[in-house]
Amino acid sequence: MEELLIHIIVPIAIFGFVALFTLFAVYAERKIAGFVQDRLGPMETGKYGMLQTIADILKLLQKELITPKVADRILFATAPVLIFVAVFIGFSVVPWAPDFLPANTHTGLFFLMAVVSIDALGILMAGWGSNNKYSLLGSIRAIAQMVSYEIPVGLSLIAAVMITQTLNLNDIAFNQGILANENIYFLGLWDVSEIGGILAWNIFQAPHLIVVYIIFFIATLAECNRAPFDIPEAESELIGGFHTEYGGIRFAFIFLAEYAMMFLVSILGVTIFLGGWNTPLPNIGVIKMADWTTGLFWGIFWTLSKSLIVVGVQMWIRWTLPRFRADQLMSLCWKIMIPLAFVCMAISALWRILVMV
Repeated sequence: MEELLIHIIVPIAIFGFVALFTLFAVYAERKIAGFVQDRLGPMETGKYGMLQTIADILKLLQKELITPKVADRILFATAPVLIFVAVFIGFSVVPWAPDFLPANTHTGLFFLMAVVSIDALGILMAGWGSNNKYSLLGSIRAIAQMVSYEIPVGLSLIAAVMITQTLNLNDIAFNQGILANENIYFLGLWDVSEIGGILAWNIFQAPHLIVVYIIFFIATLAECNRAPFDIPEAESELIGGFHTEYGGIRFAFIFLAEYAMMFLVSILGVTIFLGGWNTPLPNIGVIKMADWTTGLFWGIFWTLSKSLIVVGVQMWIRWTLPRFRADQLMSLCWKIMIPLAFVCMAISALWRILVMV
């Protein structure tokens, strides 16, 4: 009975967090956009416009569910749920703190990448099921983009796994801090397993992983359909892309999935490259900051802090860079990012053989 309650409570808690994060992220993005564009952003609903996103979600929940007459009703209704569920299940293997994660599996990274890829099927169902030319074009663009950019994402993760030697996300985070049982070498030379902090992060254990993380970050922007890779939703060309015909709670699920995906790829990058739930503060002499700022509470704090900073950078980029053309997007993926990711894989192999012996 206790195990059954855990299986019920944990998904509800994760869903609640995703919903609250989306409310906060939408408000934050509007304010960041206002700052970048030298305007105020939402100001009318609540103090400083803080209730604007709550008003928006209440409006969506009250809207009538309208299905176009010529749409495929089953595909049209199923697509938003599939898109959200595919992203939501990915949170099941993400570590939030030392030994604090919903499912501690040895193939966590593989499972996450496999289940999140189902998101592409939901987008195709939304475009095809809408029976709208703009929706169909948007979904085709999205599928081409997501399938292409899954390659540099996968290659960057393989380059990291070659260094970490595990697919367990909790173990990857564990081996970047003072709790690790094995030695941690800064740049492969200096044992920092007792010092911990930022020096123990994977990007400093093997510095070429900095380039790998940049590849991962750019490719996941495209996976999330975020600017400057928001070609599937280009309002000036496609009205709204694959979700043109959606409104009410169905649109809310698609919207929720986009922001959940933003946070999911951010926390995944933090876990693999940026120390996960480990503190960035090192032990220096008698000042044991790494020892003092670890554990359950601090683990959740550092995970959330790092991930939200990455989400903030994603928002900053959206309101700073112009949208790519489709040919530019594909050229960046196939001519630059994929070859560079292969080079990083080769460096990981050499680093593992020659340095991490």
